[in-house]
Amino acid sequence: MPAIIRKTVKFTETTFIEGGKQASPPVLMVAVAAVIANPWAGKGFVEDLRPVILEAAPGLADVLVPMLLDELGGGTKLEAYGKAAVVGLNGEIEHASGFIHTLRFGNRFREAVGGTSYLAFTNKRGPAGCSIQIPLMHKTDEGFRSHYLTAEFAIADAPGPDEIVVALGGATTGRAHPRIGNRYLDMEEMTKERDAARR
Repeated sequence: MPAIIRKTVKFTETTFIEGGKQASPPVLMVAVAAVIANPWAGKGFVEDLRPVILEAAPGLADVLVPMLLDELGGGTKLEAYGKAAVVGLNGEIEHASGFIHTLRFGNRFREAVGGTSYLAFTNKRGPAGCSIQIPLMHKTDEGFRSHYLTAEFAIADAPGPDEIVVALGGATTGRAHPRIGNRYLDMEEMTKERDAARR
């Protein structure tokens, strides 16, 4: 059966000044989440979670992806993305993981935004009002450190003990003033250092 959604939430953060310097363009980060009933609550240890995952996860993506893209202005505007899930105190972390770690969920997001990178993620157990953190990375190149961001928010009454929060996040740019270099610069420098050491 489809996921039972109690409510959805949106979180938007726009940073105009970082480090005392104007951000051009401003950094827009958005997170959207669905608070759902944990379908395995009260059933003890369930060995096979896949039947419920296959039935419910695609529908969650169909709800959350359009919500996120509406806030960001469409899939072409999104440069960085990620996902997260938090299970309530009566559930297993595996329950949270099940809804976001399936291609039937993630691929709907990737396809909508032209992404090829894997979706950075967090999955954990927590009480209502706990911090929900969505790590972001560039949608087509995991090596661009400029787009390593974290969207963080909380929902005052979720997850309840028998609920799961499933969330997606996105940003229209990288950090305001990236200047630490990317992964490829490190690789190039380290290769030169190794070559020099061999001489």
